[in-house]
Amino acid sequence: MPASHKNIAQTQTDILIIGSGGAGLFAALHAAAADPSLSITIIAKGLIGKSGCTRMVQGGYNAAVVPGDSVERHFMDTIHGGKWLPDQDMAWELCATAPSRIYELENEIGCFFDRNPDGTLHGKAFAGQSCDRTLHKSDLTGIEIINRLMEKVAVLPSVTCLNEHRAVRLIPGAGGDGIAGLLLIDIRTGGYRYIAAKAVLLASGAGPTMYRYHTPSADKSCDGLAMALDLGLALRDMEMVQFHPTGLLGGADTRMTGTVLEEGLRGAGGHLLNGDGHRFMTDYDKAAERATRDIVSRAIYAEMRAGRTTPSGGVYISMAHLGADTVAAKFPGMVKRCADCGFDLAGGKVEVVPTAHYMMGGVVVGLDTATAMDGLFVAGEDAGGVHGANRLGGNGVANSTVFGGIAGATMARYVRQRNTWRTADSHALDRALAFAETPFTITPRANTKTNDIFALRSILAKTMWDEVGVVRTKSALLRAQVKLATYRQAITRIGFANGTSPRAFNMNWQAWLNVHSLLMASQAITTAALLRDDCCGSHYREDFPHDMPPQAAAFTMVQQKADSVALTAKKQGVNFTLVKPGQSLL
Repeated sequence: MPASHKNIAQTQTDILIIGSGGAGLFAALHAAAADPSLSITIIAKGLIGKSGCTRMVQGGYNAAVVPGDSVERHFMDTIHGGKWLPDQDMAWELCATAPSRIYELENEIGCFFDRNPDGTLHGKAFAGQSCDRTLHKSDLTGIEIINRLMEKVAVLPSVTCLNEHRAVRLIPGAGGDGIAGLLLIDIRTGGYRYIAAKAVLLASGAGPTMYRYHTPSADKSCDGLAMALDLGLALRDMEMVQFHPTGLLGGADTRMTGTVLEEGLRGAGGHLLNGDGHRFMTDYDKAAERATRDIVSRAIYAEMRAGRTTPSGGVYISMAHLGADTVAAKFPGMVKRCADCGFDLAGGKVEVVPTAHYMMGGVVVGLDTATAMDGLFVAGEDAGGVHGANRLGGNGVANSTVFGGIAGATMARYVRQRNTWRTADSHALDRALAFAETPFTITPRANTKTNDIFALRSILAKTMWDEVGVVRTKSALLRAQVKLATYRQAITRIGFANGTSPRAFNMNWQAWLNVHSLLMASQAITTAALLRDDCCGSHYREDFPHDMPPQAAAFTMVQQKADSVALTAKKQGVNFTLVKPGQSLL
């Protein structure tokens, strides 16, 4: 490495895993099982086992194990829910492997899932599914899974865990020879670290926190998607941002606004009421509250636009008719969470609003999680293809664990065939360093403060909610494009080079990097949404209210031009490898 990089701490590892959610931890376990001699490094932006989205999963895990269900049935629900956009081979892999993952989670990892009186696994009802297949641990499924995974990974001698390390940029090899490693910031010290790796897994999770209401924690900022764009990799289905219909609307006094009140509430018989007390979902869809997330979100948004709202501007979810004791027993986590914000979920009504929850889009990958860049693999929410236009509740954590395990085994095989580390492209590393240093090179203007970055994040959230949200139009999307370009210019003028900014735990710096990633992802979402002039799943164009014909199903592809922030976009037809529209595997 050149002398100019002497202040960068340098290490090597066989396999580098970016992210410590279900995909990352499953990958580590499967890679170590395939070859215990491999060195594996996991990095987490927060604390391993305490951060990431898998821990936040309330609802459950879809797997075809309950009586009457089948892999074929799960697959067809996934294809129909995704509006025929999913990669069918990936969707089949998800559905076919999920049952064995459940048995692995219980019998090898040590998870406990709720059971029926006869001892069989209990499946609860989730929207858009033809069978009550969603397995769960009360309404705290994610905590159960991630705690047990963390315990298993923590005792593996071949695994090194780096907490509070932020990925900055993926670094290609010299001459474009695949992936060489990753530049990171040690948040605790503010110092840089370069990790050379023979194989890298991008499993950082996406997290659509560029919206006013969002479910993931604010540190989830689409860093993985931004790094993939920076490498020139193609992202598919980026317009497909899923809004969960029932995000807690806690008002101005709580930061918990947007937190999901999971789908099991509606599956159990919960009612959605507008501000007038009318149960409105029967006016929009025959499935009422058990319609898919996109339909319910648009119905709530329509009530909001019509002014039939609660005091805080949303609608109500009501569970009291089911019996307060029953609700408290089935959903203890959410009852407590609502109580913390002054709501009685079990016996009263709770204000809710559609909340940006999940990104169906992501990096284009193969069935083995490999990307177009040799040595780089992607799993979990960073990967596109599995869910198409709409993810079924319960398919998210299944996706992470299924393809995380596949990625681990694939990387172990890949590394065994590669004996050396690639030499990093020094110019790419220089660019990555210059990018990370940007805010320290800008002296704040006399009339501004360093928290301008937080003001920019607020403006971005309003723009994305208003212009690129639940309901979209061409004119709004064009306005968003102009605004986002302006914000990309604005962030280059926000800095804190006043000689007093510490590097360790510098939250202004981290916020600057977060917003930069969100801006890149927001531009990709908007570009893809403009290309799709139809309605398809979570993407709803009010100016083109016709549905995409399944036979003409095509997904969007967005890429960043070389040495530019400009994006190119195109459509590509879906390859119906297993079943064609009008057909069924049942």
